[in-house]
Amino acid sequence: MTGRSLRNPIIVAVIVAVAAAVVGGLLTNLGPWYYALKQPSWKPPDWLFGPAWTTIFACAAAAGVLAWRKADTRKSRATVIALFAINFCCNSLWSLLFFTLQRPDWALMEVGFLWLSIAALMTFLYPLSKAASLLLLPYLLWVSFASILNWVIVQMNAPFPGV
Repeated sequence: MTGRSLRNPIIVAVIVAVAAAVVGGLLTNLGPWYYALKQPSWKPPDWLFGPAWTTIFACAAAAGVLAWRKADTRKSRATVIALFAINFCCNSLWSLLFFTLQRPDWALMEVGFLWLSIAALMTFLYPLSKAASLLLLPYLLWVSFASILNWVIVQMNAPFPGV
């Protein structure tokens, strides 16, 4: 499915967004280790993360569809796909590091790459579709907030044992 042969970008965007949510969910284990972490009083309640990520992934899917439709060359469409793929990997890697490997310190180092992947998407999409770029703003803001939360959790709980 390259070029304009992609018949329905909405279906593809929904499948990718659901895949990202499923992968993130599978990598997120809120077990005894997580609940034993010291966390700041201003951390949002756990129930809020599901709706927040659902909104973020829905906005990202919409941004992908808008960008795909506005991309008028094979190169720009390939760049859109590559940037979303990089972001998907960065997002999944953060969850793997923080929750699966139980290394918030490593996740803190990686979150900069996640943030940059969102900023790169927004920057590239802006000339194609301002709306697509702005749809990623909640994602950037959430990851910015999560970065601060990640940093505070590391400060409150370090050092972390090796894997």
